[in-house]
Amino acid sequence: MERFKLIATTVLALLGVVIILQNTEPVETKLLFLSITMPRAFLLMGTTLIGFALGVLVSLFFKRKDKPAKIGQ
Repeated sequence: MERFKLIATTVLALLGVVIILQNTEPVETKLLFLSITMPRAFLLMGTTLIGFALGVLVSLFFKRKDKPAKIGQ
């Protein structure tokens, strides 16, 4: 099962890299009151990293909440 997870993660990571590298044209993004022009690859990579970081934070929050309290500390 561990080998399957490694292969699936590698395939998804490579697919993500291919998608990001194929989208290099500039795109205008509005961020609150700012308007930023950047390559679409940076926008895709940034949103992917933000989503990954939020997923890790949420999983840590729920994992910490599920642990029983230790008595005597």
